[in-house]
Amino acid sequence: MDSLGDHIVGIGIWTVAVIVLLIIVRMANVVRYIPNNQVGIVEKLWAARGSIKSGFIALHGEAGFQPDILRGGIHFFLPFMYSIHKSDLVTIGQGKIAYVFARDGAPLAPSQVLAANDTPEKSEFQNVRDFLLGGGQKGPQRKILREGTYAINTTQFAIITDERVYGHALSPQEQRVLDSMKQTLKERDGFVPVVIAAADDSVGIVTVHDGPSLPPGEIIAPEVGSDLASAETFHNNFQEPEKFLRAGGYRGRQLQVLVEGTWYVNRLFATVELVPKTVIPVGNVGVVVFYTGPHTADVSGEEYRHGELVTNGSRGVWKDPLLPGKYAFNTYAGKVEVIPTVNFILKWMRGEVGAMKLDENLSEISLITKDAFEPTLPLSVVMHIDYKKAPMIIQRFGDVKKLVEQTLDPMVSAYFKNIGQKMTLIELLQNRAAIQEESSLEMKEKFAAYSLELQEVLIGTPRASQGDKTIEDILVQLRSRQVAREQVTTFQEQEKAAVQQRALNEAQATAAAQTALTQSLIQIKVHENEGAAALARAQKDAETVKVTAAAVGEKSRLEGQGEADRTLAIGSATAQSTKLAVDAYGGPEFRLAEQNFARLADALTKINQPIVPQFLMSGAAGQDGGAPGGLIPTAMLSSMFGRMMPDVLDKLKDEAPHTPRAGNGQR
Repeated sequence: MDSLGDHIVGIGIWTVAVIVLLIIVRMANVVRYIPNNQVGIVEKLWAARGSIKSGFIALHGEAGFQPDILRGGIHFFLPFMYSIHKSDLVTIGQGKIAYVFARDGAPLAPSQVLAANDTPEKSEFQNVRDFLLGGGQKGPQRKILREGTYAINTTQFAIITDERVYGHALSPQEQRVLDSMKQTLKERDGFVPVVIAAADDSVGIVTVHDGPSLPPGEIIAPEVGSDLASAETFHNNFQEPEKFLRAGGYRGRQLQVLVEGTWYVNRLFATVELVPKTVIPVGNVGVVVFYTGPHTADVSGEEYRHGELVTNGSRGVWKDPLLPGKYAFNTYAGKVEVIPTVNFILKWMRGEVGAMKLDENLSEISLITKDAFEPTLPLSVVMHIDYKKAPMIIQRFGDVKKLVEQTLDPMVSAYFKNIGQKMTLIELLQNRAAIQEESSLEMKEKFAAYSLELQEVLIGTPRASQGDKTIEDILVQLRSRQVAREQVTTFQEQEKAAVQQRALNEAQATAAAQTALTQSLIQIKVHENEGAAALARAQKDAETVKVTAAAVGEKSRLEGQGEADRTLAIGSATAQSTKLAVDAYGGPEFRLAEQNFARLADALTKINQPIVPQFLMSGAAGQDGGAPGGLIPTAMLSSMFGRMMPDVLDKLKDEAPHTPRAGNGQR
């Protein structure tokens, strides 16, 4: 039993001894394990060399924080000599910027804001020994850290990112310093690069917070280090502060501006303010008044005595204006006065303002006429500015609005006041066109003296002031008088119109009658032409008939002559034949009797009366007066022949040939 107790006691003693040993080993920092995502910062608790005499990091084995760090793994140390502080690796996200604050190093110069990183050693933040031995300075550094993971001794270098501060705060005061620095960077949006998009139409005005001060009298630092060919001084738009300072850059606002792009600028070294680009609209030019640059000779010429003009880029008013377009102009280095080069109107009318608001303080011109009326005159002036003369206007007057209000307004008002005093109100109203034309001619010379081109003067109708009806009464009378004149003229014109109407009616009636007369004359002419044509046709027909009749007569004559010749020949032959027949019959009487009986026979054959009756009327025997045997009595037959003979003889007479007698033409 005792042996078991002794055994348990022995185990307990050994256990306690092991635990105590482990505690002693842990406290003695003999063995330490560093994870791979961390680094170990070594603090030497004691050393034969004693403590460091100056600085914060022990570079020569003194007691204190050591410059070298421990990476991941197991490390062995002498007991009770070192204290190991673990720190995370510094990780910076994509598109982010981190800032470095060095606790130890050479002190900053009195005028220095950020620690210099002008040598490789001074820029080596992952090697504390090289940084310190190379002359690295304490405080915020000019160099920034970009995306990536860094193994940094965060006791020497506090790394400030947008998410956290990597580093041991040695004291509450130091912690407040780091937090304040982080807050300043957030306000400056310093953990991301400067991004200027093309759609923004902006430029970045850079203000550098480190470097030598500007010379006296200068307000803008000149442009330096912009030559890409010079690798030693080309700072690539303030992204490399050391090259900027090496090129001779000054602190303060810079003449050089940032344009579209992404720029990784240390916001502790330089801040960027975005301002709109300078836009010169079409129809305008921009006259530049530059506040910086070299002093150069006057180029305005001997005749111009109102100020000096300088070449572009020099201090003063530039001789050549900016033409329409967009410009990355530094508005802190100068100003651009936009001058219209198209025709624009200045209106002396209260409440009416042009697009450029040059006439917003102008109002109607108060006049006093010859007859003591006090009308106000609305007025518009069309003018133009030659773009080459625009710098002269700015040099002489400062801007166009001052020219309008301080020069043109008094001049124009005085001119029209003088005109108003020479005329009555009615003359002023009636002669408006003449006054407008005359004023345009005279005021062109006045405007030309101020490098302006007057195009036209437009005069409105004079009107009374508020509540004054005197002018209105005059205008009513004038209108009534004019209406009366117009009525007289109207009546006269109506009378003329009536006369003309009467003449027109007569002309129309004449024209209407003329139509009928013309128709009748035409009809007469037609009838005359038709009669002439009929006469001509009749004459032609008569001639035709005459010729035909002559031809027929000649034909008849010829035929008659031929027939007569034939008849004569036949008659001669018949007479000769008759003579011979007569001689044959023994005398003419026998021949004549023979011819008569022959003709009688022939006539009897041609008449329609029967020679012998077709029936006989006979009485019975023993009647009185009746012929015997039923024969026709001779007396009745003689009576019948007696009635027939005249017809036969007439027939014979008609058909008997007419034989001319020998010697005298009788038959």
